[in-house]
Amino acid sequence: MSDVKLPHPEHTGHLFVVSAPSGAGKSSLIKALLTRHSCEQKPLKVSVSHTTREPRPGENDGEHYHFVAHSAFETLIEQGAFFEYAKVFDQYYGTSRLAIENTLEQGVDVFLDIDWQGARQVKAQYPAAHLVFILPPSVAELEQRLIGRGQDSAEVIARRMRDAKAEMSHLDEFDYVLINDDFEQTLAAFYAIVLDKRQTLTYQTLHHAQLLDDLLKG
Repeated sequence: MSDVKLPHPEHTGHLFVVSAPSGAGKSSLIKALLTRHSCEQKPLKVSVSHTTREPRPGENDGEHYHFVAHSAFETLIEQGAFFEYAKVFDQYYGTSRLAIENTLEQGVDVFLDIDWQGARQVKAQYPAAHLVFILPPSVAELEQRLIGRGQDSAEVIARRMRDAKAEMSHLDEFDYVLINDDFEQTLAAFYAIVLDKRQTLTYQTLHHAQLLDDLLKG
C-alpha cells in the first residue's frame, strides 16, 4: 500500500470482557447488543464457557455451556487451555483459549460475561482485551432490582449486596465504565465502545484493504 506501513495483528476481531455486580443489567445489555447489532458483515458473539455442573432444564450443550466432566476440565487446566477459570461451589467454570482465538481470527467480536477475577486473568494473558464494567445507578436501586426479581430470599439478597460492593471495588482495573440508569442510553454507549474499536487503523486496514490501497495510490 504505497509508502504507508500498517500493523499486522494476529486477530481481526475484538475481545470485550464485561463484568458487573449481580442486578446491574450486564447480561441484558449484552443480549440486547447482539440482538440489535450483530449481522453477517459485522458479527458479534458471546463466548460459551465450559463447566462441570449438570445442565439445568432447557440448557443445551454447546449453546449455554460446554458441559464436561471434572477429570476432563482438570486435564484442560493442566494443558493451559483456559483464558480464565474458577471453582464455584465445587464446580469449575472456564473460558476456552482456543475457542476465543479461533473466533477472533474469523473477524468476530467476542464478549465474555465474567466477574472481575476472570477479567483480570484474561487481561493478563490477552492485553488487547477491552474491559467494560457495568454499574447500577445507586446501591438502593441495585437492591430494588434484586428484590424485584422475586427469586432470592432476604439472606441471599444481603449476600449479593455484599458481593456487589466487593466486585465494584475493582472498578479501577477496567477500561470503560457504564452506569446503567437508563437502559437504552447505556446500550447506545455500550455499542459506541464497539464502534470505536472498529475505526482504528488496524481494523480498517484489515477490513478495507482494497479501498485503502486504491485511495493511497500515487
